[in-house]
Amino acid sequence: MQHTIRNLDTLEKAYDPSGFRDMGHQLIDLLSDYLEKTQKDKDYPVLPYKDPEEELLFWKQDFSSDSGVMDVFKNIIEHSIHVHHPRYIGHQVAVPALISTLAGLMSDLLNNGTGVYEMGMAANAIEKIVTDLVAKKLGYTDEASGFITSGGTLANLTALLAARKAKAPSPIWEHGNQEKLAVMVSEEAHYCIDRAARILGFGSDGIIKVPVDKDFKIDVEVLDKYFNKATSQGFHVIAIIGCACSTATGSYDDLNILADFAEQNKVWFHVDGAHGGGVVFSEKYKYLTNGIERADSVVIDFHKMLMTPSLNTALIFKKAENAYQTFVQKAQYLWDSQDTQEWYNSGKRTFECTKSMMSIKVYAVLKTYGEEIFEKNVDHLYDMAAFFAKTIKQRSYFELAMNPQANIVNFRYIYGDTNINTLNNEIHQKLIRSGKFYIVQTTIGEERYLRTTIMNPLTQKEDLIALLDEIESIGNDFIRL
Repeated sequence: MQHTIRNLDTLEKAYDPSGFRDMGHQLIDLLSDYLEKTQKDKDYPVLPYKDPEEELLFWKQDFSSDSGVMDVFKNIIEHSIHVHHPRYIGHQVAVPALISTLAGLMSDLLNNGTGVYEMGMAANAIEKIVTDLVAKKLGYTDEASGFITSGGTLANLTALLAARKAKAPSPIWEHGNQEKLAVMVSEEAHYCIDRAARILGFGSDGIIKVPVDKDFKIDVEVLDKYFNKATSQGFHVIAIIGCACSTATGSYDDLNILADFAEQNKVWFHVDGAHGGGVVFSEKYKYLTNGIERADSVVIDFHKMLMTPSLNTALIFKKAENAYQTFVQKAQYLWDSQDTQEWYNSGKRTFECTKSMMSIKVYAVLKTYGEEIFEKNVDHLYDMAAFFAKTIKQRSYFELAMNPQANIVNFRYIYGDTNINTLNNEIHQKLIRSGKFYIVQTTIGEERYLRTTIMNPLTQKEDLIALLDEIESIGNDFIRL
């Protein structure tokens, strides 16, 4: 009996509003102090790097200790990468606007799933407002409709499911694959496109990877050749996919030419704008996506350049009915009719039923700052990339892979006859372990390059100059050895 009472006391504490208020104040103070230090102290490490086994041992010891939850929160901060640091210039992860993180707290606390209307009334209505705004920015008409889902990978898979539903000769949802289906995509496309096609059962041969030109855009001169070869081999091409932009190089495909190709060959036209589609909010850079309004479907990540925590992705269809036809099936305990186009029951259109209140994070940013905040962020990130590329070209020990179109800049340190790949790999490792900067690497062709993605609106010109100075110092030390 005493054991039962003690468990009840513990349960009561877990839901005690006054205790939540106290812990909440402490946590907000902790995070605010952390943000101030991260943004102002350039000597504060971007990444306090530890080897994997050392890190695991630390947390095993922490788990068995009697440390309080605030100590745990402090340790999590000190053992994590700091994306709000101006010298975080690595992966394509948003630096969240702080108001969006507070909306995330509300989402977690309310825990409203949005697959069924009554479980997520506010979030479903807000989601329609947000996705309608994106559709308008894309240049779509009122016929368009979309929803938010958990990441670009899931969104691209869902878009290809819609393409298969619309363009496959046989009803696959009912009878399975009856024909050899294929999609066409740039060889520089994100790996999730390849993965989605394999999940759909297309196999390696059904993923037609079209070569890129010198600017790493899909080579539009060979589209007919690759299409005709596929059809001669018995494939039914259902879709062509444009990159806006590619992940490794930040190159934007010519979407108008791809739209022409799709119309001529009666295939679905999908644009993976997970990273670079956010430029539709920028008057200065939206030209990069000219033709996107002709796509049948478009993916844009809010958790890339639109200042929202991961994962948070819009999938917009030019025609609403395509969104609803993708998952036509019965689920009587959820809704009465599958055929009705009900925007407020998002489970009809997505993989997810218990979907979190993702829309409120975007909505909070828009309500607080207006959509111009997205424009300002995109413009700053792309402007900084242009400055960085120009600065790299002015230094004799550096080589730029290509002039960037986006906020992705690939470059490398070069010196005499030194093995360039080995040299840059050594530079990258030392840079990461120093904690002074965070950048990544990529392979373009057969060559290794240092890769930066400028994601932080707090990153300034002096941070980028300091990065080149540090790389040059590490490179010189390595050569002297």
